[in-house]
Amino acid sequence: MPGARSLARRRAPALAASVTALGWLLWPLAAGASSEAPRQAAPAAAATEPDIRPTLAWLFVQLVPSPELWLEPGGARFGFRWQVTPLLYSFGINRKLSPWRAFIAEPLTRHAGSIELFGSPGYVARPGAFADRWLIRGGVRAYFPLLDGGDYLSCSLGGSAIHARGQVAASYEAGVYTLFGALGAQVAATPTAALRSTTFTLSIRYF
Repeated sequence: MPGARSLARRRAPALAASVTALGWLLWPLAAGASSEAPRQAAPAAAATEPDIRPTLAWLFVQLVPSPELWLEPGGARFGFRWQVTPLLYSFGINRKLSPWRAFIAEPLTRHAGSIELFGSPGYVARPGAFADRWLIRGGVRAYFPLLDGGDYLSCSLGGSAIHARGQVAASYEAGVYTLFGALGAQVAATPTAALRSTTFTLSIRYF
């Protein structure tokens, strides 16, 4: 039919233009979905160093001791223990942050995985001169996360030298911690004859 062919010829340019315009609109979507198209990586989140420093409140709570029970050949003794961390290296925190801490270490930094140098003066209510009731430990302790990055549960292994009653001996310890490391239980064994003992400590830690 001549009329139909004539109508088709008149509509053909409009249809071609519509297809071309639709192609230009859909091309960016197709290019974006293509596996061969280059993709830009999302910018990494910035890491901010924590603002931690000693304060009067922090110094005050460091004076709160951790109670402990000594089992030694002379019997069971009650005692107290304090903690200080001159240096800590954390291998469990964001690699963009400094892994080093001195004296103050946030719970995440310590219990996500770390190694620390520690000092621990203590007092044991044993018979004898008052000076003989004091002791000091110094050693190395490593922390490992067990649950939720160490916030809910972590553990530690360590060794130290203990000086008491004019004697020096080696001591070995293990511990478990919860509540972001604020509460824990430690057991330490000293096999040297002069200071042979086993110590159970309820670790109360304020960071």
